[in-house]
Amino acid sequence: MNQRITQLAEQAGYSKDYLEIGLPSNMEKFAKLIIQDCIEINKQELAFNAFERLMNKYHDLLLNENQDKV
Repeated sequence: MNQRITQLAEQAGYSKDYLEIGLPSNMEKFAKLIIQDCIEINKQELAFNAFERLMNKYHDLLLNENQDKV
C-alpha cells in the first residue's frame, strides 16, 4: 500500500492494527480517484509551470506505485 495513503488513513481514524492488514483495495482505489480528481481540477486552474511542479509532488507523495509497503 502507498505509504502516504496509509498515513492519511491513520489521520482519518483507522487503527494501526487495521492498517497492518492493509486497506481494502476498493478503499485505496477510492483514495486514488480523489487524488486524480484533484489533479484534474489543478490542471484546469494552474499555469503549466505550476501544474508541472505540483504533478511532480503528487507523484512523489501519493501516486508512486513503487513505494515500499508500510
